[in-house]
Amino acid sequence: MWDFLKQLTNPESIIHYGGLWLLLFVIFAETGLLIGFFLPGDNLILLAGILCKARPELLNVNFFILITLMVAAAVLGNMVGYGFGRKMGETFYSKKDNLIFKKKHIEVTRNYYNKYGGNLTLIIARFLPVVRTFAPIIAGVIKIDFAKFMLFNLVGAIAWICSLTSIGYFLVQVFPQITNYMGYIFITLIILTALPILKIAFKRTNNKQI
Repeated sequence: MWDFLKQLTNPESIIHYGGLWLLLFVIFAETGLLIGFFLPGDNLILLAGILCKARPELLNVNFFILITLMVAAAVLGNMVGYGFGRKMGETFYSKKDNLIFKKKHIEVTRNYYNKYGGNLTLIIARFLPVVRTFAPIIAGVIKIDFAKFMLFNLVGAIAWICSLTSIGYFLVQVFPQITNYMGYIFITLIILTALPILKIAFKRTNNKQI
């Protein structure tokens, strides 16, 4: 079981052992299921773009079909998260911490809603680990109009998937040996995507000390 969980958090293992369908499931789960916040969405999407060009036999689809399927998985994931939030309502905020659920994740996400508003947050959240899992849930809790939610859900999914997949795909053309440096790329991406969340956490800590 532990080995399976480790594979789910390793982008290369997900694609090498699970192929296209596990890739799509992970994107869906990270954006739609409460337990999905720990999954490596950004790295996985970037890797999918790289392997689509460098190792096409692993995914067995062309670039445009790959993007379409990943966007669909991301949109459906957010729809499930939104539905869960609508069903839970305000009781979602009173849930106690457990192995999966942490109130600090809600607080970080709610800070983005307060700063950018619900619609823009749904786009920004796509590029932020943890926040992208909780953003659609909170959208459901606060009952953002479903038509507006779907518009920004789709825009965010397209921006997230297309940007990272395209970067990976075209990096291979410029730098064919890039697959030899995937570890460094993943670490860089993790740092870059974690910086906004760390910034908010740092501000919260300073405010509490004042």
